[in-house]
Amino acid sequence: MRAQLRTPSPADERERLRAVRDLDLLETRPEPDLDAMVDMTAAICGTPIAVVSVLEGGRHSAKAGVGVDLGAPVRAQPLCAQTIDGHGLLVVPDARADDRFADHPDVVAEPGVRFYAGAPLVTAEGFALGTLCVADAVPRRLGLGQLRALRALARQVTTLLELRHGAVLMARASARRHETERLHDELVPLLAGELRQPLTEIRRNVEVLRDLDFCPAEVAAGLGAAAHAHAPELLRLLDNLLRMAEPSVVERRQVDLNTLVEWAVREVRPIAEARDIHLRLDAGPPAPVSADARRLAQAMSHLMFCAVKFTPPGGRIRVRVAGGAVTPTAELHVLGLGDDPATLFPHLVNGTLRTGPDGATASDDEGLMALKTIIDAHHATVALCDAPGDGTAFHVVFPPAA
Repeated sequence: MRAQLRTPSPADERERLRAVRDLDLLETRPEPDLDAMVDMTAAICGTPIAVVSVLEGGRHSAKAGVGVDLGAPVRAQPLCAQTIDGHGLLVVPDARADDRFADHPDVVAEPGVRFYAGAPLVTAEGFALGTLCVADAVPRRLGLGQLRALRALARQVTTLLELRHGAVLMARASARRHETERLHDELVPLLAGELRQPLTEIRRNVEVLRDLDFCPAEVAAGLGAAAHAHAPELLRLLDNLLRMAEPSVVERRQVDLNTLVEWAVREVRPIAEARDIHLRLDAGPPAPVSADARRLAQAMSHLMFCAVKFTPPGGRIRVRVAGGAVTPTAELHVLGLGDDPATLFPHLVNGTLRTGPDGATASDDEGLMALKTIIDAHHATVALCDAPGDGTAFHVVFPPAA
């Protein structure tokens, strides 16, 4: 008797669904960035099917896919559910020979899902949003390098989703900061001049009135007490309001750019190796930058992924971090990409971020636009140039760390 498969329900389901909603994953729209990732996944794993799917309560929806109908329910749903529940890589060489899945309609049907390999999309907070999976109608196995690449590609999908969300938040914060600065510019003169001066005049007039000969003694005493008791308190309140009106400063911390870039290179190295791309990192001396470490690390990871994506198999990528206490510099050299670097990352060279009233990014290439938003928020600049014989050279330059 075969075991009855139970569709798992994560213990943190409420928080997990909140994370899905926060990242705007329930919306159905074209996902060109994710399409590129599933194309690469299918090519690396050699499978006819690759899907990015999101678990919404009891059903799955496909965000991007190769070899599937995105409008239809996701096949291999129980396998994806098991992947999410386990938070680790799930490989099923032959589902019909696996008691957990052998009786499921998606497996029994012809052509059914026989082979499956999936990696969960786990956020920095530890919530599994969905899966990046590959499947086939015949049994098969993947090599160790392919499995490492699948896991790395799943992390890149999650990084992209979180990067886009972070870019929207930064765009909204920037818009609010500009509005706060405008109100600050209007409020401070009002508090400092138009209100302080009348208070000072009232206090002086009360003292003059108290000293007049026809002012009864008891009235003069009351006016004096009121002037000395309340006017200073009002002025102190005014000073507190002025301090509160000072524009807020975004909290950042100093980090070594080497640390972020080394992490980003580690994240994409399995993908580069699976495509036979030589990825070399030349770390330099400490290069301090003032940054939101998590967002900037995500940006660097996506930047490295773009380099791998645009480098043909057998190519070479060299990453070098240089700088010091004055001008920390990150230089990403992408070799063998042709003679026109502006066609590779146009949004990073000439693009401008366009946002709607809610701060949402409006672009056909949201990944690069999100990347540009994060880099701009750190007051960094990006330059690309053609390096004869070496392809394209990437330069990201950060201002001196505070």
